[in-house]
Amino acid sequence: MLPKFMLSKSMLYSDRGHPASSVFDFVFGSVGAAIALVLLTGSFALGQSNKPQPHNKPVGGGAVARGKYIVESVAMCGQCHTPRDTDGSPERARWLQGAPVPWQPTKPDSNWPISAPRIGRTPLPASDGDMIKLLTTGVWTTGNQLRPPMPQFRMERGDAEAVVAYLKSLTAQQ
Repeated sequence: MLPKFMLSKSMLYSDRGHPASSVFDFVFGSVGAAIALVLLTGSFALGQSNKPQPHNKPVGGGAVARGKYIVESVAMCGQCHTPRDTDGSPERARWLQGAPVPWQPTKPDSNWPISAPRIGRTPLPASDGDMIKLLTTGVWTTGNQLRPPMPQFRMERGDAEAVVAYLKSLTAQQ
């Protein structure tokens, strides 16, 4: 019985009678290309699940853990809302307790805030509903859009609720 794939003599030797490098290039180039394609498409999981895995998201802990992840790793709220020590590091003992805004506008702006308010611990600066509205629409209790440099968040409601749960969970020494 003949194999399903056979190389012709012309594929094995160049016209000078020497073994053709094209066979090597064909076999190993094709294998290399196939491996690269599989790795690039993510089909080769080395025994891992093909389900997408969240990067650095909390595995458990419910809404507070999810809110902590959003506040500390996504929205980076501590960058503005936490005072800094003499080395420029956030003071964890005063986490999210308000601080001078670390950036100034490139052009003078009388509407630019000079301090970021306290957002951690209860009572929050506004009701849960108002905080969720702020995080989902970018609108404060006054009906005004947030002022730069505050990002105009448009979080999903579940994420905003998780952020509020985390902010309310903070104690004086976090």
